[in-house]
Amino acid sequence: MRYRVRHVTTYHYGEAVLLSHHAAHLSPRVCPGQSHDRARLDILPVPAVRDDGKLDYFGNPITFFTIQDAHDRLTVDASFEVETSPPPPLPQLDRTPWETVAQELAEGTAPHLAPALDFLFPSYQVPQLAEARSYAEPSFPPGRPLVEAALDLMHRIHADIAFDPEATTVGTPLAQVFAEQRGVCQDFAHMAIAALRAMGLAARYVSGYIRTQPPPGKEKLVGADASHAWAAVFLPGWGWLDIDPTNDCLAGEDHITVAWGRDYDDVSPLRGVVLGGGHHDINVGVDVAEA
Repeated sequence: MRYRVRHVTTYHYGEAVLLSHHAAHLSPRVCPGQSHDRARLDILPVPAVRDDGKLDYFGNPITFFTIQDAHDRLTVDASFEVETSPPPPLPQLDRTPWETVAQELAEGTAPHLAPALDFLFPSYQVPQLAEARSYAEPSFPPGRPLVEAALDLMHRIHADIAFDPEATTVGTPLAQVFAEQRGVCQDFAHMAIAALRAMGLAARYVSGYIRTQPPPGKEKLVGADASHAWAAVFLPGWGWLDIDPTNDCLAGEDHITVAWGRDYDDVSPLRGVVLGGGHHDINVGVDVAEA
């Protein structure tokens, strides 16, 4: 599938901002099953300093910019076209128990495990939680193949957690999400990652978008019209299996990857430090259309 993506973020400040520094994860990465072109990132006011073409620690494209003129409004308009293809078939014949994978990762000596080791441990927004282990355990009985366990965990999170855009913010502690069982796609992804890591498995956070309008006869995916997020679990010898607990599906042609990291904090679309500004309001608009 080929899509046109546009993501417009506008900040309205109550007072003038005298100086601001920002980092943006708004350009898609090249990854298996995805390629892109026609990428643009328009910023108003025009930055005095701008550094494109950099990659962060995880290999995600990142843009740094500084605005030195006083302003009470900031608009960041990102657009690109992307081509996606279906994911490879699941490794149906892989009956490797999840404990075997966890043990391999704990030892961490095999070269093919290197891409996973950064995603084994607690991170800023996915701390080590006893409730994450307790929640995960029913999906991980002894001897169960990892793929089956990961899919069962995805199904359970989708069934147990209510999608509620008013329930959380980007700063809501994960323990609160486990307790209240409400949240948005970011929270669904963080719950999955916390549960997987609690079992000794490698899991990463993936940010991106999903198709805004569904194909004829199909329901609209939850999380359209905004940035989306899902999780991925590492399968040694196969790669990363992307699971979307918000929509209870594997990530496929409708999912567009922008960045991945340990949690949302690593890949937030736009973050910065400002001098001045006072109270601010933010408006975000996302559109994903077939090209």
